[in-house]
Formats: sequence, C-alpha cells, structure tokens
Amino acid sequence: MEISDLNPAPGSRKQRKRIGRGISAGQGKTCGRGHKGDKARGQSKLGFEGGQTPLHRRLPRKRGFTNIFRRHLAEVNVGQLEVFDAGTEVTATLLLERRIIRKRLDGLKILGDGKLTKKLTVVAEAFSCGALRKIQAAGGKALSVAGEEVSRPADTGSEGQVDKSGELSSDAACPVTSSEDQIASEDASDTEDTKEA
Repeated sequence: MEISDLNPAPGSRKQRKRIGRGISAGQGKTCGRGHKGDKARGQSKLGFEGGQTPLHRRLPRKRGFTNIFRRHLAEVNVGQLEVFDAGTEVTATLLLERRIIRKRLDGLKILGDGKLTKKLTVVAEAFSCGALRKIQAAGGKALSVAGEEVSRPADTGSEGQVDKSGELSSDAACPVTSSEDQIASEDASDTEDTKEA
C-alpha cells in the first residue's frame, strides 16, 4: 500500500452545493432564498420570529435582581431562650444541640418576640432592637461572634446585623434603653391599661 492508495471513509466528505450557477442547476437565480425580504437579503436579527411577538416580549418581565451576597441567618426569638438556666452562654452550637435551630446557615440572628426573665450571655451575628432591649433588661449581655459586647444594632443595612469582621458601626440604628427605663415603661403601660379598663 502506498500513500496514493489512501482514500477518506465513504460518506465522510461531501461536496458543497454550488449555487448561483444558472437555473438548470436548480439553485440558480435566487439561490434557494426565495424572493425579497430579510431572509433573502441578509441575516434576520437574533430573536426575530417573522413578525409575531417574540418570546422575550411574550414572557412577563422579571423585575429586580438576586443579591448574590445575601446572608441567610438562622432566626431565634428571645422567648425561646427561656429554656436555658440563668448565667448560660447561649451560642449557635448550643442551640443546635438543643434543636432550637436545625441549621446554622450563614449565622444566627436573635429576634425580640416573647419574654425573657433570665440573665443570659447571647452570642450571635445579629440582634434586633427588641431582642437587645429584652436581653439587657433581664441583666444579660449580647456579644458578637468576635466577643465584643453589642450595646446597639450596627448600621449595616440590616437591622441589628454585625459585619463579618465583628466590628460595630458608630451609627445607631435604634436607641437601647436601660433596664430601669424598660421596667418603668412597662409599668406605665400596665397602669394605662388598668385605667382604660
């Protein structure tokens, strides 16, 4: 066998269609494109469907965007912390062990629903205004994951959220009252309710 004897496999190479070589060839004159119009003269724009409303206009418009930097925090209300003994340091690990939360996600946020009467040290990535007031009114402490005491929610775009470094913003998102002010305000509200009754 010599190199001149080598041939491509049958069907692997196909001769190109020669168009515009006269009407007897079958592909002369309009060359298979038909008469006039965008498809005869050039390429139609992307998404063109012959004049009917194209797909990208038939579908409802999707507004807004998805924030790829959003942090999903596990949420716990202060009322759920009442199960712990006074003096306990409440962390995400402890909450997982007690099955108060099922997943840690990107961190832990404490919310203000419910009553808290026990002095606890709560460590979390974020606190709401109401949660901070109730923890401090009970004599407890709110700590960031960096171990720094949180006296007010940090101004990070989300109420009471501490940034990843654990640093707190100097801007106050909401004022936090002392335990005496909290007790006085609760007594005043109880007195007003009694008068109305």
